[in-house]
Amino acid sequence: MAWVPPGRDCGACGSARCGEFEARIAAGEKAPADCPFYSLEKTGSAARTAYSGSDVLGNRYDFVLTAFPGEPSARKFIVPFRADLVERWDIRPGEIVMGRPAGPGCPVYHALDVISANPVTGVLECHTVGPLAARNGQVKVHDVQAYHVHAFEGIAHVIQKPPVLGTRQRFLPGYCMMDLSHTAVVNMVLKKQTGLHVRLEDIRIQ
Repeated sequence: MAWVPPGRDCGACGSARCGEFEARIAAGEKAPADCPFYSLEKTGSAARTAYSGSDVLGNRYDFVLTAFPGEPSARKFIVPFRADLVERWDIRPGEIVMGRPAGPGCPVYHALDVISANPVTGVLECHTVGPLAARNGQVKVHDVQAYHVHAFEGIAHVIQKPPVLGTRQRFLPGYCMMDLSHTAVVNMVLKKQTGLHVRLEDIRIQ
């Protein structure tokens, strides 16, 4: 089977999403080696991401948080350091928010596609997308500079231990460019046909 990109939507190949990159490969416009995650050792593997169970620092994690079916990434709920900007700037679904998750201590600037915006609480529900999504000139972009991560929601892919309600567990966000595990309190676990639907709160990088 042909090699496929890892689904990180990082934009380094020149395409905003991995799906677009695959289409450009099929059209002869790009080669697999244009992906920074491509390696000859992985050629012939259909697995988008292989999870070792340990992050870049060697920390073992219980599960990987992946996207709901048909969505680009797990849902991320954020609050800008200045929550009033959501109302003042009239941030709306379909727009892009840029900033660094400084609350949990992540050094990486993120581009977030807004799903919903609450002007009262300042909570933004988003998908993490590649940086090119903020540069295509087709959508409005808001740079809030820094934000707190309020929660994540997605499907838990169990590696060591399933999510347990009310406990703090170590997990890996499936689209973390740093391959760095996080800890969070498991606030909800629902067993559905698509897998274990979980909500994680009090996100920390430890």
